[in-house]
Amino acid sequence: MASPLEQFVNHVRTYSQQGNFRDLCIMLNKSTEMLMRNGPQLDTVLEMLDLQLHSLGMLAVLCVKLSLTPPAPSSAPDYHEILFAQVQEFILGCNGEQVRFATETYAELCHLLTRNLIDMNAPIRGIELLKQAIRKIQLSDCQLTSIHADLCQLCLAAKCFKPALEFLDTDITTISEEGSQLNSKHFLLYYYYGGLIYTALKQYEQALYCLEVVITTPAYAVSHVMLEAYKKYILVSLIIHGKILNVPKYMTVTVNRFIKPLSQAYHDLATSCTNNNSADAHQVLTKYHDIFTRDNNIGLTKQVVASLYKKNIQRLTKTFLTLSLSDVASRVQLPGPSDAERHILNMIEDGEIFAAINQKDGMVSFHDDPEKYNSPSMLKKLEDEMSVCMEFNRRIQAMEEELMVNPQYVKKCLGNQDDDLTPTQGSKISAYAM
Repeated sequence: MASPLEQFVNHVRTYSQQGNFRDLCIMLNKSTEMLMRNGPQLDTVLEMLDLQLHSLGMLAVLCVKLSLTPPAPSSAPDYHEILFAQVQEFILGCNGEQVRFATETYAELCHLLTRNLIDMNAPIRGIELLKQAIRKIQLSDCQLTSIHADLCQLCLAAKCFKPALEFLDTDITTISEEGSQLNSKHFLLYYYYGGLIYTALKQYEQALYCLEVVITTPAYAVSHVMLEAYKKYILVSLIIHGKILNVPKYMTVTVNRFIKPLSQAYHDLATSCTNNNSADAHQVLTKYHDIFTRDNNIGLTKQVVASLYKKNIQRLTKTFLTLSLSDVASRVQLPGPSDAERHILNMIEDGEIFAAINQKDGMVSFHDDPEKYNSPSMLKKLEDEMSVCMEFNRRIQAMEEELMVNPQYVKKCLGNQDDDLTPTQGSKISAYAM
């Protein structure tokens, strides 16, 4: 009589040969416990399956292997290396059509791989691999999968941010169906990690958008991810605008009600920035130092204070034509003229102000923006911006057209209208919709 593992292999081969992948997925889900009981023999099972022909069977086995407790290093020193090589070979060579029948299990494989790489302190090894994994199951570049969050997590852990940008810079229009739906946790984490990556790269506008998506996602309660995103949303808002931007009105009332009292230290910092008071901002940093440290936001709070100095210097350019470095330092509450000079030089280099410093007498001359908006480069920039707007308009129209023919939407609209119409009018509308 064949053993359970031999029966498993025979079923995988038979269903795959028949092209009956839906029934194969059902069988694989029922086989998880049996595979876990036979952990030491799973490598033998993998050797009996073909990567292209039996991708679903190998996927189930590898998922179980990754979820099992690894043996002691003394008994299997190369266990993690062998397992990583097996997963890498599978992701790069598996049959995309087959694994799209089990996107939930495929995504779980990537989640487990990410966790293992983080535990091994080797996140950079999985970045390119997960990029390939995403492309394997995506139906379009605009489709979000739960693996996106894993990729961003690895990029953050490895402090290697740019590989994630090709995904973060792509507008999401559809969401992958993994099981019944994409887990909300991975949706929130993708945008939260994306906000952190953009913040690290000082692309604050994009960071603010990602963090806004997190805090405005419909929810019945405040999750830890939403709370941390809200705190960083405040800090990034202060860096860009010097104040907290009003959150959109569609933010869930429950979240809006409970999230603010949990972020009092950040609102106190925002108050000092709104008043353009650098001294008060430093006092807030000192008062809540432990809270900002615990939240890993010390670096961002320092950037908030630095941006406050910049905004106060920008305010001076609207009032004065010339000032001494000592006067600048005094008016913006900097320690001394050398600090004022450093800030002004950095702002000139970044194009945030237009000024010149006379080193002999220590005077600063503020100038108007020299841009006349009549250069070929400016025309090219305007054309690029118009192209982006036109593409957005095209996408919105396409989404609207898709919504208008959605049977559920049509049924709901007709149902609401029929309540206020005579039977004859209702039947005419129904006939028109058909």
